[in-house]
Amino acid sequence: MGIHEQNPGRTELSELGEFGLIDRLTANIEIHNSSTLKGIGDDAAVLDYDNKLILVTQDLLNEGVHFDLAYTPLKHLGYKAAVVNFSDIYAMNGQPRQLIIGISVSNRFSVEALEEFYNGLKIACDKYGVDMVGGDTTSSRTGFFISITVIGEAERDKVVYRNGAKPNDLICVSGDLGGAYMGLLVLEREKKAFLSNPAVQPELEGNDYVLERQLKPEARRDVIRMLHDAGIVPSSMIDISDGLASELLHICQQSGTGCAVYEEKIPIDPATLLLCEEFKIIPSVAALNGGEDYELLFTIPLSDYEKIQGLPGISVIGHITEASEGKNLITNDRKLIPLQAQGWNHMRS
Repeated sequence: MGIHEQNPGRTELSELGEFGLIDRLTANIEIHNSSTLKGIGDDAAVLDYDNKLILVTQDLLNEGVHFDLAYTPLKHLGYKAAVVNFSDIYAMNGQPRQLIIGISVSNRFSVEALEEFYNGLKIACDKYGVDMVGGDTTSSRTGFFISITVIGEAERDKVVYRNGAKPNDLICVSGDLGGAYMGLLVLEREKKAFLSNPAVQPELEGNDYVLERQLKPEARRDVIRMLHDAGIVPSSMIDISDGLASELLHICQQSGTGCAVYEEKIPIDPATLLLCEEFKIIPSVAALNGGEDYELLFTIPLSDYEKIQGLPGISVIGHITEASEGKNLITNDRKLIPLQAQGWNHMRS
């Protein structure tokens, strides 16, 4: 029995060819920004930014390294691939405006499967007001490879870097941490059970929050708007992709400072706490080293304390110190433990 007989609704990539595939995947793209003069359809996109600073970020995602299609729906993958890049732009106190997408796929994927991926991309772009303005598609011998570049803008006097933290600045974080990592552990556990016995139904009920944190994260555009409305420009900022500890160390290293973070102040959702108990993981370890929460970690001058106090969903978790004082976690029993970046690092052997 041939492929077409097994899957009568499946369209092979070879039926459309590269240009036909591009036309189909990028149909009905809407333009959201006046800075986009020309999007898809020419040799290059044309952008007009006047006198604003241009921000550019890029991510490369490989199947089997960065995502597992055994439990990642393609629509969710498209959405997440876009959103994590938007998060990088927000972490600079900027606004994402355009996205360029490159994919390399094998003939194991149908046109319909790629449409699901592109639908996720489109949903993310529409939600965050970003224009998809171009890209490339090519074939691969195996697997699915994704490259996304996002272009954004920032006001010259509002852009925020990682290197601006000063001693006595307050360390703040949005939302809660550790949920995405626990969601990953649940998915990996159920995949292992399925491989052992395909007849077993996955036990995912009751874990909606952590699964969404892993499969469909959101970029914290709302936090950027809230800080702007409160008249706060962070002294440094970064998004949490590799875990709180790793990101704090980035800020301290680039700012030439130390830090003191209080374990009891780290925000953790009750659903994450319950799963940490089930997996026998210390909650603060999941928050410090788990990663993929895509919350914003930032520092503000002590003089902005009253402004930050009134903002919902923002936690003050510590303060910046002189470099000579080290980079420390103050545990619940008041012990000082040097912070270490133990989050996932795909270059580490």
